[in-house]
Order: sequence, then C-alpha cells, then structure tokens
Amino acid sequence: MKYSCVQLNDLPDEILLIILKNLTNAEVLYSLLGVNKRLNNIAVDPVFTNNLSLVMSTSDGLVYSLSDPILDRFCLYILPKIHQNIEWLHLQSRSMERILRATNFPNLYGISLHNIEAKTAIDLFT
Repeated sequence: MKYSCVQLNDLPDEILLIILKNLTNAEVLYSLLGVNKRLNNIAVDPVFTNNLSLVMSTSDGLVYSLSDPILDRFCLYILPKIHQNIEWLHLQSRSMERILRATNFPNLYGISLHNIEAKTAIDLFT
C-alpha cells in the first residue's frame, strides 16, 4: 500500500477553514500569519479577526493573559496587520494597556475586560 503525504498548504481553502474553525482565532493568527501569502490571506479573513480573544480560559472559568512572548508577537506583528478588521476584543486587565497601545483600532466597538480591579475600572471609565 502506498502512502501519500498531504501538507496543510495542499488542502483547498474550504477544508482549511473547516479545520481552522476548531482553533481559537488567536491560535489561527499566531500560527499562520507570516507563513506564506496564501495562509496569510486565510488568517486575516474576518471570520478570524472580527472577534479576537487575547486571553486563556481554564475549564474552571479562570481567565489568564497570554504569555509575554505570544503577546509580543501580537503587539508587534499581528495586531498592526489586522487592526482595521477587529470589532471586538477580549482582554485581561494585566495586558490590556499593552494591547490597546499596540495600534489604532478604527472599527473596535466592544471590549470585554476580564479580572479588572475596581480601582482600574474607575480610573479608566471616569
């Protein structure tokens, strides 16, 4: 029996989208952006960039910020490339300022803030 080796880049876009929808939008962007032109075009599709969660959730409901190396890549490389597509951000209070200062978000209309302290919220919204 002969075996064939099919690489991710060999799959049609429709199949790739089905596979990628099983990942978080942040995982898709972090993994594919910068690989090649075709995967860049798929990764920046609005289905992966309109609603972006830059937090990790545990099974018991705890929310954490992404690690610093991952946030570095998002802030320096990914967010500036997709900023015009982002309509909603899910952020953890520890990384919120860093992410919001990374670029302008002209189409942002909503932010979910997790683990925000009362004093920080008062400072932000008054």
